[in-house]
Amino acid sequence: MRTDNAVLERDVTPSGGDYELVRLIIEKISLDYRQQPTLEQLADELGETPTGLQKLFTRWAGLSPKAFLQAVTLDHARRLLDDGMPLLEASLELGLSGPGRLHDLFITHEAISPGEYKLRGKGLTIRYGFHSSPFGSALIMATDRGLAGLAFADAGEERQAFQDMSSRWPNATYVEDMQATETYAQRIFNPARWNDPEPMRVVLIGTDFQVKVWEVLLKIPMGKARTYSDIAAEVCTPKASRAVGAAVGANPIAFVVPCHRALGKSGALTGYHWGLTRKRAILGWEAAQLGKPE
Repeated sequence: MRTDNAVLERDVTPSGGDYELVRLIIEKISLDYRQQPTLEQLADELGETPTGLQKLFTRWAGLSPKAFLQAVTLDHARRLLDDGMPLLEASLELGLSGPGRLHDLFITHEAISPGEYKLRGKGLTIRYGFHSSPFGSALIMATDRGLAGLAFADAGEERQAFQDMSSRWPNATYVEDMQATETYAQRIFNPARWNDPEPMRVVLIGTDFQVKVWEVLLKIPMGKARTYSDIAAEVCTPKASRAVGAAVGANPIAFVVPCHRALGKSGALTGYHWGLTRKRAILGWEAAQLGKPE
C-alpha cells in the first residue's frame, strides 16, 4: 500500500473551528436538555458571548440553539412518544421540519463483484483527501468508478480515520489527490448541488449482505428514519437485526449512504461509528435543511 503522508501531517481543521464549538453546543444540549439550558448559560459554559454563540450556531445549522433544544427535549416530545412516534420523528414534529421540498443527494450506485471484494482492494487505486465539512474534517476516498469512502475526524484524529478506512481495503494503492476529491466534497456538503441533473456516482465495496443493507439505507429519505429490524425485514432476514447493525456500522460512505438515519427499536439514536454527537449533529443539520424556504 502506498500513501502520501503529507496530508496526514498538516492541519485540516475547518476554518475557524466552527464544528468543534458547534459539537460542544450540541453535546451540551443533548445531555442537559432536562435542565433546559438558556443561551446565556450555554455561552457562559463555553466561554462565548450569547450573541456570538447564537450567530455561529444559526449560521451553521440554519436554526437557533433554542430551536435545536426544543427538538431534542423529551418532555416536549412526551405526547408524541406516548402515541408511539419514534424520537427522531417526534423531534422533527416539534419544529425542525418545514414546508420546503425534500432535499437529498441524487446518486447512482453500483457494487463491486464478490470476486473483486475478496481481493481486498488489489488492483484498485483510491484517491483521497481531507476537506472541511459541517461535521469536522471529512476524509473522502474515490476510485475511477466513483465515491468509495467518506469518514469524519475531529482535530488531531485524521491519521486514525485514514488508517481505519484504508484497513478496509489493505491491498489498494492510495494516492493523495485533493483536486479529485474536492469535486465530491463540493457536491456532498452543498445542499444547492444536491439536485444536480448529473447523478453522483458511488461504488459500494463490501460483502453481498453489507451491500444489500447499504442499498436499503440509500432509500431512507432525509427527515425519516428506519429501525434495524425494519432494515432486516427489507433484506429478507427479519431476525438478523444484530447482523444488520454490524453492516450499518461498517458502512464506508458516511452521510451519503445515510447510516445516521438508522435507529434502535425504541427510536433511540444508538451508536455511530463516527461518534454519537456527530450523528445528532447530522440529523439536526439535515432537519434544518428541510425547514429552509425554497
